[in-house]
Amino acid sequence: MARIEIGLHDARWLQDVLAAARVIGLQIQTLKAGTLREIDTGFESLTQARTKALLVSNDVFLNGQLEQISALATRFAIPAMHSSREFVLAGGLLSYGTSLTDTYRQVGLYAGRILKGAKPGDLPVIQSAKFGLVINLNAAKSLGLTIPAGMLAIADEVIE
Repeated sequence: MARIEIGLHDARWLQDVLAAARVIGLQIQTLKAGTLREIDTGFESLTQARTKALLVSNDVFLNGQLEQISALATRFAIPAMHSSREFVLAGGLLSYGTSLTDTYRQVGLYAGRILKGAKPGDLPVIQSAKFGLVINLNAAKSLGLTIPAGMLAIADEVIE
């Protein structure tokens, strides 16, 4: 079985990942980090455990550390993915999900509406409808990986 580490803070998301992993026969380990030091030591433990891949959760703290996580993934040669395009722009291998920039823009718009007098309970729940696959070929090359042509063909953005 392959071993994949996941940086998680969202219990529901973890349950979904574990269920999907069981179906395809993957062994999943979780790694929680809430400080910069825990990220550093976490990557050292990933290397010692011979981790094959890393899935970084979409978490407010971890989103602020995308450059550090990307640099460590490259340094320790661990293929890593995230749900935001910004991770790939910071040097990560790939992402599939929504844009953090768009999410934060929506937060700002909501804050503006509340500051203008709107009641938070009256505002509709908005969820991103656009998901994108972003692949960083430079990161793939540094990891010694070849991205299949079919995957490149369906990517929304390929960074070279």
